[in-house]
Amino acid sequence: MQHQPSSSWPAWLLMLLLALATVPAQAQQVIVRPDSAEALALRRHPRLRQSAQEIEEQRALKRGSFSLRNPDFLFSAPTGERWAPGVVQTIDFPTVYRQQARNAQAGITLAERGLDVNRATVRRDVRLAYLALQVAEAQVRQLTYQDSLYRALQVATDRLFKAGEVTSLQRISTEAEARQVANQLAQAVVDRRSAQRRLGLLLGLPEADLTTGTDLRRTGQELARVGTELLAGLPAQDSTALAQSPTLAYYAQNVGLSQSGISLVRARRTPALTVGYQNQAFADSPIKYRLQFGVSVPLYFWTYRSQLQAATARTKAAQAQAQVQQLELGTQYQQALADTRKFAASLTYFEQTGLPQATAIISQSQRLFRAGEISYLVFIQSLNQAFDIQNNYLATIRDYRQAITELNYLRGQ
Repeated sequence: MQHQPSSSWPAWLLMLLLALATVPAQAQQVIVRPDSAEALALRRHPRLRQSAQEIEEQRALKRGSFSLRNPDFLFSAPTGERWAPGVVQTIDFPTVYRQQARNAQAGITLAERGLDVNRATVRRDVRLAYLALQVAEAQVRQLTYQDSLYRALQVATDRLFKAGEVTSLQRISTEAEARQVANQLAQAVVDRRSAQRRLGLLLGLPEADLTTGTDLRRTGQELARVGTELLAGLPAQDSTALAQSPTLAYYAQNVGLSQSGISLVRARRTPALTVGYQNQAFADSPIKYRLQFGVSVPLYFWTYRSQLQAATARTKAAQAQAQVQQLELGTQYQQALADTRKFAASLTYFEQTGLPQATAIISQSQRLFRAGEISYLVFIQSLNQAFDIQNNYLATIRDYRQAITELNYLRGQ
């Protein structure tokens, strides 16, 4: 009789391994901090790589600022008997090359100012995306708590309805409230994933399961302190507050580049030197080399005048553009400053009055409803009022942080 080999693995262990093999692996959450998020975005964002290449382009152009005109290679027959080769080179006045170098340096500086603008923009975008993820996570926490509370209330209402202690309308109303909160929770989960995606794209981690690891609702006191210090340290004049703005520095440098273009056009109106060499017509000529020297005279004045007019108009347009940016940034600064002050006062209210009242409303309404001292309708209204206060508190923190972020961006911080 042939012996059947028995398996060395217990049946229950094989079933467990099979079950684990069919469970998809869960992506591990990545906790990201604000400073590390900004540093990572500044290293990986394509906008900054673009600015770096623009700077390299301008530096390459500067290396070619001492650019001679192409030489003329000539063949002539001075005696009509044979062709003699020669070469002629035109050299601009030294001020032309010096001004070309200055103009190229102004282009490099403008590209560097553009890098500063892009760096500030990326930093602001990361801060706002990080804040959006914090808000989304806080909303999920808030709605999760509400969902658990309403689910428990729905279970209790179903039990009371079967016992004949509540009406059908109360049972349907409770179910409607619970389903509405559950729907809001599902939407909040989708919003959180969308916020993770937006932040991940900025960090070069689009598929990562990012989390801030903080509860935004618990940052109110720290936010109030930061906001108070910021408002106390702001200068009274807009021009002083925006003195470090990278955007204004960029447009100011654009004016400098345009003015450098005017100087370059004026430098090119100066005469140029022409030198040349040609072989002799006869080998026994008493003069060994036939050299030529001359001056290139800018006789076609209307061409230079048109170029000068165009360069002047370009400078005036750049100056007007800089003034427009000064006006727009000043308006944005005043709006951000007003928002910061407004939300600071609102945050103070919620911290001192609103949140304690919401907590008291939830706890006392639950106690009174269990004791039968308030009706079902009053209980639901009380819960909704408390949750509205908490949601408005979260919205205030979000708006306050957005206003501070905008202020810091405008100030170049």
